[in-house]
This record gives sequence, structure tokens and C-alpha cells, in this order.
Amino acid sequence: MKRFLLLILLLANFFTVLAQKQEKLHIKYYCTNWGNADSWDRFCERVKKAGYHGVEAWLPGDLKERKEMIDALQKYGLSLGLLSGGSGASYEQYRESFKRNLEEAAGMKPDYINCHTGKEYYSFEQNKQLIDIGQVVMEKQHVPVYHETHRGRFSFAAHLTKDYLAKIPSLRLALDISHWCNVHESLLGDQQEAVALALARTEHIHARIGHPEGPQVNDPAAPEWKNTVDQHLAWWDEIVKQHKQNGAKVLTITTEFGPAGYLPTLPFTQQPVADQWSVNVYMLNLLKDRYKE
Repeated sequence: MKRFLLLILLLANFFTVLAQKQEKLHIKYYCTNWGNADSWDRFCERVKKAGYHGVEAWLPGDLKERKEMIDALQKYGLSLGLLSGGSGASYEQYRESFKRNLEEAAGMKPDYINCHTGKEYYSFEQNKQLIDIGQVVMEKQHVPVYHETHRGRFSFAAHLTKDYLAKIPSLRLALDISHWCNVHESLLGDQQEAVALALARTEHIHARIGHPEGPQVNDPAAPEWKNTVDQHLAWWDEIVKQHKQNGAKVLTITTEFGPAGYLPTLPFTQQPVADQWSVNVYMLNLLKDRYKE
């Protein structure tokens, strides 16, 4: 009888450990193709060698390029996250464009869709219509749809995004908090309630470091940015912690430092002061080391 009870306890412990392993949070890292000048094949080869799990991109409008993208992703075993948005001279044109583009992106069955949603000058109800379209597409196509915190969008400012989050319980964010640092000219010490709510509703992270005077530091490895980098890491730590506590299986992160123009450049020559690829890979390795699985 004692042996039988011991066996039961051992089996229970085994299945408990197994369940814990299965519930462990898996973080998937995506590389932006923003600024890439290589072919899709060459780009995806570099992305794979760097240690990324996938690529984040706008869906190519050209069908030939779209096939090249899909072929390269399959060849190198990479996942896809898509960006989507809208355009148009009027709100009605924008709404139809937003819906059409989002449905087309969802048809590709990416891991997620990161939406550039609305305009900062649209009314709450107008922007909410767009958010609702995202919810319908997500439920119909079974593809996660998130809305990025971004200048020029409904979510351009922390305090206004807080209002949307409070009034739309289903709203989930792709958090690029670098924009808010720029918009509010601070590291958001006086916006803690809004930031806390945003962190709790974040499903995707854009890992770019912003600062009070811009959405992108020149090089996050530079010692003068240590306090700024540490603040961003503290925000992302909280998102990771909450995902683990909530039993989430996957969290997606894109390293999204942009090319020259977004990346500061020298006067006259317009030469970038750092290398975009190296900066993004630096962020990838920093985060992979910090959030070891």
C-alpha cells in the first residue's frame, strides 16, 4: 500500500512539473523589415542567422514580391507578423481602406496583426468604429489584432489611450511606448496610471527606446542612455511578468529601430550615426538574455 501511495505521489509530481513546463511563457522575437534593401531571401537568411523567430512587415501589394516573401519565410522557417492600416482623404475612405487592408492581412494567417489605427484628430466614435472592425476581423479570422501606440493614431498619447482602454474592454495594444516618451517629453513619471493600464492590456511589444526629445535613441548600447534603457526594460519586465502570472503561452516582441532618417544622421552627408541592423540585433540579444526561457 505504501509503495502504491508513493507511486501516486511520484506520478502527481511528474504531471505537475510537466504542466508547469507546458505553461511556460514562450517569447517570440520578430525582426522589422523597415529599411531593408536586400531581397526577401537574403533578408530572411540574415534574420534566421541572427536568432529571430520571425519577421514583421507590411503586406506587399505586389503579388510577385508577396510570393517572394512567403517563399523566403518558409525556406528559413520564420514566422510572420503583419502591419496594417488605412488611408484616404475622408474618414469614410479611410475606414473602407482600413477594413479592406485588415481583412486581406488576416487572410494571410499571420501570428498577429499590428494595426496603425485611426488618426489623432478623428473623434472617439470614429476611432472606435475602426477598433470594432479589428475586433470583428479577429473573431472571424481567428487572427490576433492589436492596435499600436503610435504618434498620429488614436493612441498617440498616454492619457487619451487610457480613456479608450477604459471604455473598450476588448482593446488590446501593440505597445511602442517610445512614441509616448516623445509626445509627453518625459519618461512618463507623471503618467503612471495610464502606463499601468496600457501595460496590463499589451499583447505585443515594439522594443525601441524612445526619449523625451525623440522616438529613437541613436544607440541603446551607449552609456548616456542607460537610465532611459532601464526605464523601458522596467516597462517590458512588467508585461512579461503579467503574462507569466496570467498563464499566457506566447508573447511577441519586435525589435523596431528604424533606418536613417528615423535613426539620427550627420548633417550634410546624411550618414547614420549607428548601424540599424546592429542596433536591432543588440536589442534582440539583450532581451533574449534578460528573458531566458
